[in-house]
Amino acid sequence: MRFNITKLTAVTALALGLAAAGAQAQTLRIAHVDPDEWTASKKGAAAHVFKNIVEGETDLTVELFPAGALGNEDELVNQVQEGLTQIALVSGAMSKVCPAASVLDIPYTFASATIAWDVLDGPFGDALAAHCLDKTGLRTLAYGETGFRNFTNGTREIRTPADMEGLKFRVQPIPLYIEMVKGLGGEPTPIAWTELPNALSTGVVDGQENPVGVIYANNLHKLQKYMTLDGHVYAADFIIINDEFFQSLAPAEQEVVAKAARVAGTMGRAIQQWGTAEGVNKVQAEGMQVYSPTSDELAMFAEKAQPAVVEYLRGELGDDAKWIDDLQAAVSTASE
Repeated sequence: MRFNITKLTAVTALALGLAAAGAQAQTLRIAHVDPDEWTASKKGAAAHVFKNIVEGETDLTVELFPAGALGNEDELVNQVQEGLTQIALVSGAMSKVCPAASVLDIPYTFASATIAWDVLDGPFGDALAAHCLDKTGLRTLAYGETGFRNFTNGTREIRTPADMEGLKFRVQPIPLYIEMVKGLGGEPTPIAWTELPNALSTGVVDGQENPVGVIYANNLHKLQKYMTLDGHVYAADFIIINDEFFQSLAPAEQEVVAKAARVAGTMGRAIQQWGTAEGVNKVQAEGMQVYSPTSDELAMFAEKAQPAVVEYLRGELGDDAKWIDDLQAAVSTASE
């Protein structure tokens, strides 16, 4: 029998290619920008829990890329869209590709974390996930938590918006945050995160805003004297997966991946809540004065901050501005 060497070579190459593709399909890359240490990092903990469940219940292999190893959040979102990375845990970057997600940043929307969880894990969160999937090709498997953001400063205690007047606050270079601080009477100053410590030390700004855990972990409490637990923005984490990759998985694998993400999101929330409580105790022990506004005082903050932000978002979102009303209705239901 005579063999056609050319055909044999082609078939062999095809077989090797399919084998390689099959091997590649069994590996799932998950990336985030937080530290890998699971006891202190909400995304780190979530990623490890996800890996353990998926590898324990499927033949998939999960590779972890923490601490920005594959880039910043914007880059991670792009990589997942392109299929270079299968899963990412991101927060603010999601609203850049799915603008409707920015409604979650309307200040003083959520009175508590439990209300936020009810909203995100309920019909509103499902609808937002479906909308973002349609817009981006990114499937939101579950929501985690970056936590409530709070104001700090080195000048005086802040109990009401009147106490913010004349103070310069570092904000992210995001219009929503600029409008919020303006509405509260402060002077917003967009500054890169890496430049914040120096800006606080030299008096370029008087204060800043971040979750408690971030403030403590980055020693910002050593540069500021006062913290106000106003919780102006609740920041959610999005656990996103490339939907084309998700659809390529077997139904049983899809079920495990979805379940693992939900458990991972819950773990991230737990670590964040623990980190916040521990962080408040630690900054107080190290000399920071911490104030918790009353419900009446928080209402004053909301009255000042929300109108400007909502007006800005309605202009930016256009037809998608309906998500503002949908969110407010969901919060109202969850608060009953």
